[in-house]
Amino acid sequence: MPFVAVALLLSVSSAEEKVYDVAGVQREATIMAPSRTTPNPPLIFGFHGHGGNRRNAARSFRLEQLWPEAIVVYMQGLPTPGMTDPNGEKNGWQQNAGEQGDRDLAFFDTVLKDLSSRFRVAPGRTFSMGHSNGGRFSYLLWSKRGDKFAAFGPSASPVGLMPIEPKPAFIMAGETDTIVSFASQRRSINRVLRIDGHSGSGKKIAEFTTRYDGATPVITYVHPDGHRFTSEAMPMMITFFREIVSGTIPNRSGA
Repeated sequence: MPFVAVALLLSVSSAEEKVYDVAGVQREATIMAPSRTTPNPPLIFGFHGHGGNRRNAARSFRLEQLWPEAIVVYMQGLPTPGMTDPNGEKNGWQQNAGEQGDRDLAFFDTVLKDLSSRFRVAPGRTFSMGHSNGGRFSYLLWSKRGDKFAAFGPSASPVGLMPIEPKPAFIMAGETDTIVSFASQRRSINRVLRIDGHSGSGKKIAEFTTRYDGATPVITYVHPDGHRFTSEAMPMMITFFREIVSGTIPNRSGA
């Protein structure tokens, strides 16, 4: 199928700053919803990297501009140890199941429950993307909450050895990344391709971009730069997600 880029549109969303009580801890999220929503609207989560916050994630990802019909959620991480922050002084997300008492998985569960009751969202129209530590948390959601999602969009992050089931994915990686080695990202891409049933070389559809079609499609955006968020790839990711919502690509969420 030809790949059509999404046009940039002015956001029609209004921002709601919401505080959730999660096991006695106040957690914050920015929720952007269109002024008019229909039943089962698309829902997309965007997770900032280590040391980031929900506001700079919104500035970088621009999800509400690229997909104005969707409900967009930017959740806020808490101080968390990371590769470049062993003392956990900066905001981030748990990387593996069981870390920090699964506080971030519990936060996600709370937000999803709230949005499901308010907007009647469905797993077949729900997506997660994120950069670096946020991409790693998207992989963790894939592993532990995969039935809640239609597809994922990790950037500059490794899946490691955590178990995942077949799901469509749009994966971004930098060949000269010195924070998260490209070798580990390449292994993650290869693992996702194997799990999603791909053994061939795929079809190049744009510069840096390869598409693997089939029952569970994958698109990779492998650029020559380092550990940066590739905002130029976002229209392609949103187009891919739109295909799933429209039914052009079957989703494996069970809904």
